[in-house]
Amino acid sequence: MKGDELFRAVRIYFAVLAVIGTAAALVFTIYFTQDNMRWATFLTGILVAAVLSEAVRMSRSEWMVMRRTAQLSQTKDRLEREMILRKGLEKKIGLDKGRLNLIDDKLPTMVVLIDDKGICRYHNRTFREWLNMRPELIDGQHLRQVIGGKAYTEIATAIRQSLDGQDLRYDRRHEMSDGAIYRLAMEHVPQFDAEGKVTGCYILADDITASSDLSASPKSDVSLEKFAATASGQSAVAVQNMFIDSFAEQITGQSNAGNHIMDAIQKSQFTLYCQLISPMAEASADHEHYEILVRLIEEEEGLMPPGAFFPLAEKHGLMPYLDRWVVQHVLEWASGKEQAKVRREDSAFFLNVAAATMGDPEFPDFLQTTLLEYGLPPSILCFEVPDTELAIRGASVAEFIRRVRSTGCRVALSGFGRDGVSFDKIRGFQVDFLKIDGSIILDMLRNPVSLAKVVSINQVAKKIGVTTVAELVESEDIIAKLKEIGVDFAQGFGISRPRSLK
Repeated sequence: MKGDELFRAVRIYFAVLAVIGTAAALVFTIYFTQDNMRWATFLTGILVAAVLSEAVRMSRSEWMVMRRTAQLSQTKDRLEREMILRKGLEKKIGLDKGRLNLIDDKLPTMVVLIDDKGICRYHNRTFREWLNMRPELIDGQHLRQVIGGKAYTEIATAIRQSLDGQDLRYDRRHEMSDGAIYRLAMEHVPQFDAEGKVTGCYILADDITASSDLSASPKSDVSLEKFAATASGQSAVAVQNMFIDSFAEQITGQSNAGNHIMDAIQKSQFTLYCQLISPMAEASADHEHYEILVRLIEEEEGLMPPGAFFPLAEKHGLMPYLDRWVVQHVLEWASGKEQAKVRREDSAFFLNVAAATMGDPEFPDFLQTTLLEYGLPPSILCFEVPDTELAIRGASVAEFIRRVRSTGCRVALSGFGRDGVSFDKIRGFQVDFLKIDGSIILDMLRNPVSLAKVVSINQVAKKIGVTTVAELVESEDIIAKLKEIGVDFAQGFGISRPRSLK
């Protein structure tokens, strides 16, 4: 490297010495060759060529120097601009960092970031203070260890869905270690890398506990006269809600029955029953199904009837949570080793779903995720859609049926024929089962019109490839008549009474 620099420094002197040497050789030749013009001309040409070559080289060198100088000047200007821009950005980043730290410290929303393995990678001050934990007990720890096994189990399904790339929003009740109960508005936001792969998710929680959630009002008597006096000028819906609330106080002993139902869902205070749906043809005896029934366990070891807690759950918007609880627990039970041994291949569990669940766009995704979790075939579940819901909310119910069937689950239309027999309702989409309304079945032996309805429903269903199920079958005579007509399945106390699923 030093040799190259030395050569570049002295080469100009070599060029000058070469020109001087050539000129001296020319003078020497002219002097000793006695004016020999041929040699003089030759040497003069060499001298001129050498001078011109050196002049061109010097000119090119000057041009290169000027070019390099201009480039260096541009680079210097660009570096100065970048330095100014960098200082400005550093100043802005400093200001933004201060604002972010302020937001991080003052933001009332609890925020925690977990990776795809459930490890906490970030949390804000509100989350830390709400749990009353030091930072080193949160960062790098699994979320289960941070919030406790019970709370983690309650949101585990939502975490799995968010790690599959889904945005989720829901409300839940959280019990602290000191027994305090809080109501939280939860949101899960997936985190993606540059390739679109989910690397974790942010979990945001807002404390939306109201004073009414923490207090209980004394029990009060319920009377129609009280509501008649209070309902003056109010709508029928308002009167109905008031009646439900007061009825709930007598049943649950709580003024806020919605919290009571939500608490029962989170603490698994419901129990599941099943009722056999038996095939009418002896050749199909291996293809029996079961309808799932839900009951709420009360403190007195009794069971609250569904007619009591279903209106409360619907009023407070809790039916989607209850329906998801039922799906998860049925699949958990069916995936057990003992049940897998006795469960028949084509058997299905019939589940009733609420209108709010049918309108929940995230329910089919939850369904698919839960089926994958327990490794069961989708055909094991059959969702019952009431005929009245299809008449009222045709488009949304049809979309629900389409999405549920796309997961591989089956669909049954229940209560068919109660308000008249019309197959136009199911035109354009497919159901697997048609459940003939129980009021028609109960009346079919003494009313020819009811019997004609059953016969016509069964005949048309056979033509379009839909399996028929008779509801509220109470006697051997009705069973015999259903076999004669050719109805596929029957359920009711005449077939089997409900029994505990576990």
